[in-house]
Amino acid sequence: MDPHAEIQQADNSPAPAESTDPPPRMTRHQILTLISLASVNFSSMICYSILGPFFPHEAENKGASQTVIGLIFGCYAVCNLIGSLIMGKYIVQIGAKFMLVAGLFVSSVCTIIFGLLDRVPSGPPFIALCFVVRSIDALGFAAAMTSTFAMTAKIFPNNVATVLGSLEIFTGLGLIMGPPVGGWFYQSFGYEVPFLLLGCFLLIMVPFNIYVLPTIESDPSKDSFFRLLTKVKVVLICYAIFTLSAGLGFLDATLSLFAMETFGLSAGYVGLIMLGLSLPYCLASPLMGYFTDKYPATRSWFMVIGGVATATGFCFLGPAPFFYLPSRLWLLVLMLGVIGFSLGMTAIPTFPEIIGCAYDLGYEEGLSTLGMVSGLFGAVWSTGMFYGPVVGGLITQHLSFKWAAVVQGGLAFLAAFLLALCYLYEGPRRQSAREESRRKDESTPLLAE
Repeated sequence: MDPHAEIQQADNSPAPAESTDPPPRMTRHQILTLISLASVNFSSMICYSILGPFFPHEAENKGASQTVIGLIFGCYAVCNLIGSLIMGKYIVQIGAKFMLVAGLFVSSVCTIIFGLLDRVPSGPPFIALCFVVRSIDALGFAAAMTSTFAMTAKIFPNNVATVLGSLEIFTGLGLIMGPPVGGWFYQSFGYEVPFLLLGCFLLIMVPFNIYVLPTIESDPSKDSFFRLLTKVKVVLICYAIFTLSAGLGFLDATLSLFAMETFGLSAGYVGLIMLGLSLPYCLASPLMGYFTDKYPATRSWFMVIGGVATATGFCFLGPAPFFYLPSRLWLLVLMLGVIGFSLGMTAIPTFPEIIGCAYDLGYEEGLSTLGMVSGLFGAVWSTGMFYGPVVGGLITQHLSFKWAAVVQGGLAFLAAFLLALCYLYEGPRRQSAREESRRKDESTPLLAE
């Protein structure tokens, strides 16, 4: 049977019930799809992450202030937010495969064009084109990642966290390789080469994914984002996602300048420092995915513990001025490692948790609901990616990097605290609901009179 046809037929069939039996072997189309989605995660993230070590410095030389640099990073997030909501809502009408391939193509072209912006005159022309190219690139990235999340949840319904955690290895590899590769190519060959090489690499992924990806067909749903946000637990999980992306966006826009000014490092060494963030995340994600799929009840407390660890990492990153500790390079790298590991603890359980909440609210099981959850996840993530560079850049410019890091840590701690309260309140209610259900079952006569 054609493996693509299996996917098309699967959407209207009921989701398989959870079972304690060992999972069956992956089929050929699942393996090919996993390879394809991994290539999307890797190629997209390596193109995204190369900016961190050298672009803020290059933009400063072109007449951009720290606040404007933050806005350039932030506009990417705003367009990603808008694109995620629209594409998540209309993924069935557009088609998941077409959306992913088109998004890859747009991102590759924009990455190449961004590498040519050093030829643009300094000042307003350079800044304006940075905004335009980054905005279009964000729409392509939103299309690719929204369809990736939805297809993952559709093709691997019983192992969402495990598969997402495995894919995050390649996300982490992209984040790991982007800064040092970008920093080294920038130092060796100049501004253009990193973007041109990686843009062409992303372009090669387009025909590969056209061949490999299955086509998924489904009927559109009448459900909306807004009803999903009526559940308090979903809102709090969304806030936790916001704090994670805000922290990453803040580090993208400010960490390289802080490290260069404080420790006198070059762009290449800053790229190596950023390994302290991405490598632990890369290692933690598959472990957290497997564990939370095997023991779903642990997802909630992994998010809480991860939020507390993230807050601690940001407070000691500078470190915070009220600790009266001097800045140390080893402490900076160590806290980046803590933040990276805690990001895996918090981020991986969020997607399956929101899917579970959607089904609890009565959403239909299918690509339309999964696309909607993917769009919501992408929109919230993008909101944080806008807030982090913009507000973090403002605080850094008017106060200091250390105080800006403290603010990010405070946001993460608040998310962990609110989620803990929610789960403590929800636990007794679930227990009482189970007891009430048991009493009803016991009082039901076996034979009708």
